[in-house]
Amino acid sequence: MKKIVLLTLAMVILAMVLIGCVSAADVNSDRTIQVSGSGTVTGTPDRVQINLAVETEDADVNTAQSDNAQEMNNVVKALVSAGVPGNQMKTTGYTITPVYQQDSSGILSGTVKSYQVTNTLQVTLNDTNMTGQIIDAAVGAGANQVNSIQFMLSDQQAQALRSQALNLAITNARSDADAVASALNVTITGTQSADISQGYTAIVYGSYDATAAASGKMAAAPTPIQSGDVTVTAQVSVIYTIN
Repeated sequence: MKKIVLLTLAMVILAMVLIGCVSAADVNSDRTIQVSGSGTVTGTPDRVQINLAVETEDADVNTAQSDNAQEMNNVVKALVSAGVPGNQMKTTGYTITPVYQQDSSGILSGTVKSYQVTNTLQVTLNDTNMTGQIIDAAVGAGANQVNSIQFMLSDQQAQALRSQALNLAITNARSDADAVASALNVTITGTQSADISQGYTAIVYGSYDATAAASGKMAAAPTPIQSGDVTVTAQVSVIYTIN
C-alpha cells in the first residue's frame, strides 16, 4: 500500500511540474507588443504611357485594312521624327469589327454595312514633358483615338520612394511601440516579426478628343498635359519582444 501511495504522489508531482512548464511557456510567448505603422510620400512621375489608335471604316474590309495600315505607318513615322525610339512603341491591339445596318428604330439587321479596323499603339515616354507634343504629332499624322494617358514612376524612382515610405512606416510603428512599452513599464528587447506592404496608383486620364483635334476644332497650340504627383504608401505590422 505504501508503494502505491508513493507512486501516486510521484505522478501528481510530475503532472504539476509539466503544467508549470506549459504555463511558463505561454507567458513567455505572450510577452510581445504588436503595432502597425504607415508612411506616405509623394513623387513626380517620370514615365508616361499613351495608348492611341487609328480607326478606319469602309464597306470593303480590304480597303479598311489598307487605309488603316497607311495611317498607322504615318503615325509611327511622325512619332519617330518627334523623338520616340522605336523600342518604346508597341502594338497592343488589332481588331476588325463588322458594322451592321439598322432600321429607323435602331434594330440591327443581319446585313453588314461596313467594317471598322482599329490598330492600337502604346507609346512609352521617359520625359513626361513631351506628352502633349507626342499626342499632337500622333493626331496630326492620323491617329483618331487617344484612349488613355497613364503617368507612372520608373522602377528606380518607385523603389526609392517605397524605401522612404517604409522607413516612415517603421519609424511610426516603433514610436507607438515605445509609448506602449513605457506605459506598461516594460522594455523592448527585439523584433519577432515584421510584415510589410506598399504600392502606388498611377495617374490615369481618360480618352482625349482626337477627332476634334484632327478636324481643327481644338486650338493649334500644343496640348497642355500636366502629370500631377503620385502618392506612394507603405504599411507595416511589427511584433516586438519585451521583458
